[in-house]
Amino acid sequence: DVQLQASGGGLVQTGGSLRLSCAASGFPFDDYAIGWFRQAPGREREGVSCINSSGRSTVFTDSVKGRFNISSDNAKNVVYMQMNSLKPEDMALYYCAARPDSYCSRYWSRYNHWGQGTLVTVSS
Repeated sequence: DVQLQASGGGLVQTGGSLRLSCAASGFPFDDYAIGWFRQAPGREREGVSCINSSGRSTVFTDSVKGRFNISSDNAKNVVYMQMNSLKPEDMALYYCAARPDSYCSRYWSRYNHWGQGTLVTVSS
């Protein structure tokens, strides 16, 4: 069975850091791009970051550039997203998703495997 297990969310103060993990199984990890998306109440799902299948190329939405980083451990089938300098507007349910392509896409509809989400709460 395909599984994406997102973890690492929690409560943090403004300016704090969290590291999210996405553990994948059940599909050829090396052939998939992995993305992080988030959704806050009343807002649309937003692409946050993505790493391509080789781990050599990453993309970030403008609002997190310079604060977030994404990396992958292809030996462990895990993708990490390090989130620094967190702001209240980063508060959301964060999902990791897998796309059966080497390259990232900004469109959530192009990812066909999704994790259950991990909640990030940022207090001001």
